[in-house]
Amino acid sequence: MPFYVGLDLGQAADYTAVSVVHDTFISPTQGYEVPSLQSVHLERYEKGTSYVDIVDRVTQLVRDEALHPWERDMNTYHHKQAYPTLIIDATGVGAPVTDLFTKKRVRFVGVTITGGDNVITAGTRKYRVPKRDLVSALVVPFHSGELKIAEGLDLWPTLKKELLNFKRKINLNTAHDSYEHWREGDHDDLVLATSLAVWFCRRKTKGTRRLKVIR
Repeated sequence: MPFYVGLDLGQAADYTAVSVVHDTFISPTQGYEVPSLQSVHLERYEKGTSYVDIVDRVTQLVRDEALHPWERDMNTYHHKQAYPTLIIDATGVGAPVTDLFTKKRVRFVGVTITGGDNVITAGTRKYRVPKRDLVSALVVPFHSGELKIAEGLDLWPTLKKELLNFKRKINLNTAHDSYEHWREGDHDDLVLATSLAVWFCRRKTKGTRRLKVIR
């Protein structure tokens, strides 16, 4: 199953974060496989890191052979290579940075984060997505246990803290909701990077038939 790479681009005073999520299966009971998400890589770039360096490092990551697994198609039984999908926060500084990826011939999905109600397709591989949709996409598998954590992820406690520090606030006048920090100074870069990966992964697999595999 493929990998999804979420990239949250920070302003000069913020962190930029990368999160890699693997869409895979686990076998909780004998004879069955069920869909699962596994967080396999979390990375945070120091404040002040140039966007050129970030683009170079992310490009190297998505071209890593470890994210290009060969797998068997359960319908044809032929093996094919699965390529990772890069999902970029195209809000704010995202536009000029995505141009750098385009020059490197790195394909990506651009997501502009909004405070609205609906997901809007803004063009080929471009979306406008409410922040609540992104964070909700992560909250559900986080609390259900569907999201598994690979061993050795030093930033996992930080991601967990970021997620738990979010609260939901509903504007009764507009019926819109937004996510705010419990206190100033908290960061949300790891949450948004992981949310981008999980949201697009689930959008791609939504409505598809998961095969039951008999061992």
